[in-house]
Amino acid sequence: MASSNFVDYVKIHCASGKGGPGSAHLRREKFIPKGGPDGGDGGRGGHVIVRGNSNLWTLLHLRYTRHIKAGQGGSGSKQESTGRSGEDRIIEVPLGTVARDGETQEFLLEITEHGEERILKKGGRGGLGNVHFKSATFQTPRFAQPGEEGEEGDVVLELKILADVGLVGFPNAGKSTLLSVVSAAKPEIADYPFTTLVPNLGIVGYRDYRSFVMADIPGLIEGASQGKGLGTRFLRHIERNPVLLFLIPADSPDPKKEYDILLEELRTYDATLLDKKRIVAISKSDLLDAELQAEMQANMGFKALFISSVAQQGLDELKDALWEALHG
Repeated sequence: MASSNFVDYVKIHCASGKGGPGSAHLRREKFIPKGGPDGGDGGRGGHVIVRGNSNLWTLLHLRYTRHIKAGQGGSGSKQESTGRSGEDRIIEVPLGTVARDGETQEFLLEITEHGEERILKKGGRGGLGNVHFKSATFQTPRFAQPGEEGEEGDVVLELKILADVGLVGFPNAGKSTLLSVVSAAKPEIADYPFTTLVPNLGIVGYRDYRSFVMADIPGLIEGASQGKGLGTRFLRHIERNPVLLFLIPADSPDPKKEYDILLEELRTYDATLLDKKRIVAISKSDLLDAELQAEMQANMGFKALFISSVAQQGLDELKDALWEALHG
C-alpha cells in the first residue's frame, strides 16, 4: 500500500442522538371517553460506537470524515408504546486504536480485539410518558418528560500499531531491507535517510509453520522524543510491541553510542518502554570479518547478533532469538 494511504491520526466531531420525548396521551375510546393516562416513553438516542476490525490497518477511511451524528430517539405514543431507539453510528477502526477527547486529550477508550465495541458518545435517554406520573391523588397528568440531550464533542482517533516485534534504529540502519528479506512485505528501500515515512508490517515465517508480526518503524533521530523529525508520531507505534529489535549498522562510527542514544530517546518519551525485551543486532555484518566482529562485540559490552540481510547471514539465529523472547 502506498505510504500516502497510511493514516494513523484523525480528528472527528461526534454527536450522539437526543432521546425521544415521552407521550402525554390520555386514553380515549368509544366506550371509555375519560380513560387515564397511557402515554409511553420516548426511545433512547442513538450511540456513536467504535468497533474493532482486524481487516483494517489504517484510519484512511476516516480521513475526510468530519462529522458523525447518530439518530434521534422516537417519541412515545398511546397505549404505553415506547418510541423507537435512534440509529446507532458505528465507526470501524483497526486494532490498536486509541480514542482521546479532542479538547483535553483525556484517554477515552482503546480497541484491541476484532469485533470489540465501545460506546464513544452515549445517546440521550428517552423521556418518561405521563403514565409514570399518575398517582392516587393525581390521576390525570397531562404532561411528560422531554428526551435527554445526547453527547457531542471532538474526538481524536490515534492508531498504535499492534505487532510482536518493533524494529528500532536510525535512518539507513537496514530495517526495511531486513523486513523485506524475512517477510513478504515490500517497503520502499533506497540509500538515503528517511526512505520509510510510515510503519510497515510483515509476517515473519518461523519453524513448523509458526509466524510472528514485525513492524518497521520509521527511523529515529536524536531529539525524536521532543518531536524532532516527527519522532513522537513514530515512537507511539513502539508502545504496542512486546519485543524491540535494535538495528545498528556495522559501518556506524560508534555503535555503542548509537545504541545509547536510541535508549535515551525511548526513556525520554516513555520510561516504561525500557521494560520491554530488547535484542540488539548489528546489520550489514558482511562488511566485517570474524576479528572485527569480536572487537565490536567487546567494545559494546553486551551481547549483539551479527546479521546481513543482503547476504542472508545470521537470520535464522535472529529469528530464534526473537521467538525465544516472544514465547520463551
